[in-house]
Amino acid sequence: MEQKTRVWMFGLLATVTVIAAPIVLLLPNEPLSSDDPWANVPETRIPTDHSNLLEGPYETGQEVTAACLVCHEEAAHEVGQTVHWNWVGDPVEIEGFEEPIAIGKKNLINNFCIGVQSNWEGCTSCHAGYGWDSEDYDFSNVENVDCLVCHDNSGTYVKGNAGLPVEGVDLIAVAQSVGTPTRENCGGCHFNGGGGNAVKHGDLDSSLFFPIEDIDVHMGRLDFLCIDCHQTENHLIEGRSISVSVTNENQIACTDCHSQELHADERINQHTDTVACQTCHVPQGAVRQATKVYWDWSQAGQDLPEDPHEYLKIKGSFVYESNFIPEYTWYNGTASRYFLGNPIDVNSITPINLPNGDLTDPLAMIWPFKVHLAKQPYDAVFNYLLQPKTVGEGGYWTEFDWNQAFQLGEEATGIPYSGEYGFADTSMYWPLTHMVAPKEQALQCASCHGEYGRLDWQALGYPGDPIEWGGRDLE
Repeated sequence: MEQKTRVWMFGLLATVTVIAAPIVLLLPNEPLSSDDPWANVPETRIPTDHSNLLEGPYETGQEVTAACLVCHEEAAHEVGQTVHWNWVGDPVEIEGFEEPIAIGKKNLINNFCIGVQSNWEGCTSCHAGYGWDSEDYDFSNVENVDCLVCHDNSGTYVKGNAGLPVEGVDLIAVAQSVGTPTRENCGGCHFNGGGGNAVKHGDLDSSLFFPIEDIDVHMGRLDFLCIDCHQTENHLIEGRSISVSVTNENQIACTDCHSQELHADERINQHTDTVACQTCHVPQGAVRQATKVYWDWSQAGQDLPEDPHEYLKIKGSFVYESNFIPEYTWYNGTASRYFLGNPIDVNSITPINLPNGDLTDPLAMIWPFKVHLAKQPYDAVFNYLLQPKTVGEGGYWTEFDWNQAFQLGEEATGIPYSGEYGFADTSMYWPLTHMVAPKEQALQCASCHGEYGRLDWQALGYPGDPIEWGGRDLE
C-alpha cells in the first residue's frame, strides 16, 4: 500500500503542477518568513591573535604542532579520532566480509588516480598530517598532526610529498596567522581532489574561493564558509562522501537549516518527499570550470602532445565538461562499493560506488550526480581491478612499466597479480550538493516533465513521465 500511495501521489502532483506552472512556478519561490538559514549556523568565535604567542623559530611542521599543543592539549588527540587523520571510518558490516571492516581512502580504490596504497608520498600531500610515506606510518604520534593545513590564514602555506611543508614556507608567519578555517583551507585539498583543480567532484573547484552568487548562493550572496554547513565539534567535521563510505553516518542535509516545507506553493513542497533539494537547486555541474568526466589509462605512456585537459603521458587521455546536465538516480544516502579483489565483468561497466535506492525505497530520493567514467587496469587472468604503484621509485610515472607497477602494487595490497593485464570500463558517482543556484535559476516543471524533460522516467522505475500516465496505479 505504501508503494502504491507514493507512486500515485508523485504522478498526481506532477500533473497538477505542470498544469499550474505558467501561473505559479515560473515566478520566484518566496521562502517562508521564518526560514532563516543563519538561524541554525553557530556564531563563529573571533579567533585569538597568535602573533605574540608563537615566536618560533620552527624548523619543521612538527615543531609548530608541539607549540600548539602547549595550550590546545587535547586537539591532536581529537584529530586522531577523525577520518581526516585516519583516512578510514569506524568498522561497518559489509556483505561478503565475515567481520566488520574499516574502510576509507586509505584502503579503497577509485577510477581517478586509483588508490593510496604504494603511492603514499604523493597522495598524502593532502593528509592532515606530516610524513605519511609508507604503510608503517605512526598514527599515534600526535606531533605529526598538521594544525596549519586547516588553520593557516596567511595564504602562504603549501604542503608537498608526504604532507610536509614545501621548501620556502615561512613557518613562523604561518603559525602566527592561525585562525578560523577558511574556504582556502578546505578547498586547498577538496577542490584539488584527483590530482588537480575541478577534477573529481563537479561541484567543488577554485571558483568557490570567492564566488559570485550565480556560482553558489550560500557562499556568494550570504558569504558562508565551508564550516558553516560542515559544522565541527572536537575536530570532527560533519559530512561524508559515497566515494569512500557505504553508510549515511555523519551526513549533513539542506533541511538541517531549511524547512522541508519552505516553498510558498504547497504543491512544490509535496515533491520534497521524493526529490532531493539539490535536484532542482543544483541544475548544472561545473558551472564555471570544467570537470573531468572520462579518464582512459590505457592511453598512458605515449609520447604525444600534452594538455592537462586532454592528455598526459603519465595518466592517459581525458574528457572534461562544464555546465553539464547531471545524471539522476534514486539515492537513499548509502552506496554499494567495489573492494580490491572483487571480480568484474569485463564486458560491462563496473560501478565503483553505486548509489542505493529505487522507486520502492521509502528513504530514497531522486538526486543529481556527476558520473565519472574511466578505463582502468585489471588483471586479465583473475578478472579484478588492479592497484598500480604510480608515484616514486619504480612507479609507473617514473618507469612507464605497467608490469612493474602492478608487481609493486601487489606488494602493498596483498592482491595477487597474474602477470597479465588489460583495461576495463568503470564508473563513479559524485553527488552534486554545492554550487547551489539562486532560486530564480532553479529547475521549473518543464525542466523535468514533458517532451523535453531531462529526467529518464523509465530508468527511474516509472512507466513514463507521470504527466503522461496521470499517476495511475503501477499494478
